[in-house]
Amino acid sequence: MLKDQQEMIISKYAELYDILVTKDNILRQIKELVDFSFILAEIGKNYNSTQGRGAEDPIRMFKYLMLKDMHEISDEDLVERTRCDMSFKYFLDLAPEETNLIHPTTLTKFRRLRLKNEDILDKLIGKTLIIALENGIKLGKALVVDATHTRAKYHQKSMEEVLLERAKKLRRDVYQVDETMKGQFPQKLVNPSLEEVIGYCDEVAQVVESNARLSIRENIKKRLNYLKEGLSDTQAALEETGDYEARVGHKSVDDPFFGYKTHITMTEERLITAAVITSGEKPDGAELQTLIEKSQANGIEVEEVIGDTAYSGKENLEYAEEKDIKMISKLHPIISNGVRNEEDEFTFNKDANLFVCPAGHLAVRKARTGKKNTNTNQTMTYYFDIQTCKKCSQRQGCYKEGAKSKTYSVSIKSKAHEAQMHFEETEYFKTRYRERYMIEAKNSELKNQHGYDVAISSGLFGMRVQGAISIFNVNIKRILTLIKQNKGE
Repeated sequence: MLKDQQEMIISKYAELYDILVTKDNILRQIKELVDFSFILAEIGKNYNSTQGRGAEDPIRMFKYLMLKDMHEISDEDLVERTRCDMSFKYFLDLAPEETNLIHPTTLTKFRRLRLKNEDILDKLIGKTLIIALENGIKLGKALVVDATHTRAKYHQKSMEEVLLERAKKLRRDVYQVDETMKGQFPQKLVNPSLEEVIGYCDEVAQVVESNARLSIRENIKKRLNYLKEGLSDTQAALEETGDYEARVGHKSVDDPFFGYKTHITMTEERLITAAVITSGEKPDGAELQTLIEKSQANGIEVEEVIGDTAYSGKENLEYAEEKDIKMISKLHPIISNGVRNEEDEFTFNKDANLFVCPAGHLAVRKARTGKKNTNTNQTMTYYFDIQTCKKCSQRQGCYKEGAKSKTYSVSIKSKAHEAQMHFEETEYFKTRYRERYMIEAKNSELKNQHGYDVAISSGLFGMRVQGAISIFNVNIKRILTLIKQNKGE
């Protein structure tokens, strides 16, 4: 049951916050910048206002998730740190002397039961942009677009890797205190199964827990709790038998990943304006129009979009032309240059308006193939005399025995592609395309500072919640930086 009014914290020790949580503390700055009452309006409907015991304050629970995202620690360590960290208590509106804190499992319930709004990601991004405008930050009229990948947590290979990495870090911290402990830990595994990894990590945890001299140290305790949480999460993952919504995608030809993609647009001031989360196999370019429309709904007047070759598809170019938006996106080399091998010596005879094969035989006719008004280009197909091909001295590797026809096809560039090719040659395009780098830095910030490289739970729902919190955090931090820059600090 959601309480009608928020509790006001009154404490005779409140002045400690003025001493210990200084003005340059990031949590004080966030608290002074953001009015978190909007959280009640967004998720209040997910509570029963008349039945059940009193619920934990939704605003405080949301702030807990912000802190977890910022510091990449387990729920248990987050609650434990709150017990003694004055900046955390100040941010959470707790009295300095408060020790009756939430149980760590309450955070899991809050994520699953209270943040179930389908539009929570859009709402949080929209709120940050409103805050930016209220503080005099100009959002501009250009968007930079890209997609970043997040590995699924519940992929069995990832389970093994995550657990072994956490066990390795725990052992390393123990050795820094007492190298003689090496003989007490179990032998490291070679090509282990998941069950062997779980047993190994459980044994490592038990060795540390049984040594009071080690387990009371703050850094070792943190590593230990993180490993134990990983073991608990792995067991839950096995019970769910995997993540059914994650899919295999590719960062490059030989670098696959199993998980999700977050498609984002941001302004040149590096504020994220929209995000769409999909399974890993989805193409980047297909989400562009949705991202533009979400950005426009958040108050962005879009005149220009900067992106890599994934966004220069025919459908996107035609959409941009219709909406009077400049597309600063290079055409894929296949579109610009076609796909031809170096040894491909078919040449075009401009007088006959037909292609000539390497043996010097002229095509006998040509025909346009492929459907009009689709997202793929039509092709011009040139037909050669099959009887001549059968007798040709160079037929090996060119003519397939038993084939009923011999053709050579060339992609026909659409009007949109032709226009984009000319646009690419302009100095304006070349200058503006250099701005694309900034979104790579934003992706790196999400992964390296907010743990966005691995999903913290399974499914698109869990990924949307994680994305909502992480993007809210990075936008708020960026707004604080821009405010300081505007003030000349």
